[in-house]
Amino acid sequence: MTTTVERRSSLRRRAGDVLFLRVSGADGFATRDRIHHAPGPRWFAPGSAVQVVHGDAAMFVGGLRALLLQALHPVAMAAVASFSGFREDPWGRLARTSTFLAMTAFGRADDAEAAVQHVRRVHGHVRGVTSDGVPYSADDPHLLAWIHAAGVDSFVAAHRRFGEHPLDAAGYDEYVAQSAVVARGLGVVQPPTTTGEVDALIQAYRPELRTTDESRETVDFLLRTPPLPLALRPAYRGLAAGAAATLPGWARSELGLRSRPVLGGGPSRVAGDVVTRTVRWLIPPVD
Repeated sequence: MTTTVERRSSLRRRAGDVLFLRVSGADGFATRDRIHHAPGPRWFAPGSAVQVVHGDAAMFVGGLRALLLQALHPVAMAAVASFSGFREDPWGRLARTSTFLAMTAFGRADDAEAAVQHVRRVHGHVRGVTSDGVPYSADDPHLLAWIHAAGVDSFVAAHRRFGEHPLDAAGYDEYVAQSAVVARGLGVVQPPTTTGEVDALIQAYRPELRTTDESRETVDFLLRTPPLPLALRPAYRGLAAGAAATLPGWARSELGLRSRPVLGGGPSRVAGDVVTRTVRWLIPPVD
């Protein structure tokens, strides 16, 4: 006879599987097994900072925060809007990004290198002109450095606030240095290797950052009209609130988020914490 505890465990497992496959794609289980269990050397040692950060549910908040922050660079935003497919296939883009982050942090060295080279080949075909007439290419080291800095800053901020086991200052410096290994492979020239260098790099980009029609549309898409069933939107709003609350004040102001009380302050951090804990409970770490 099935007990109440067994029924709850089964329900948790099924709900976790649905969420995991949504994030990782239809082949998520097979890909996860290859990433974590295929024999061979890895770029990073077990338990290293990049594995601690990228293995935590706080990445859900960090990924959303990164998209919001990255949207402030008009040239980078034009490339994302034109080529990433995040509107037409947001779940596919999420699956590709999450697989790349997991493969480079946990996967075999050969597979991590192959993932990096694949992204470089894709970037090599992304060319265009912004609505202001500025030409761009996705393999431009200057744009790559912005995307990298915004991502690393976001993952650190989210993990520092919502991670199950936050690192100390030296641990987050280790994370940035390990992330720089991947960034160099992608074509970033002299990526930051400490959190202080990340802060300085983001400040150096400040004169280039501003909102555009494309960035405003992206923020609305991410925060107001996400491609989710109504039943899942309250949980998503918790992630969005946590992501917005961890942005620096100047970024929230530029993105027009200060005028939305639900996306700032203590309640937002609590909402982000509750949802992150729930995700962590539904999708336990890989053994």
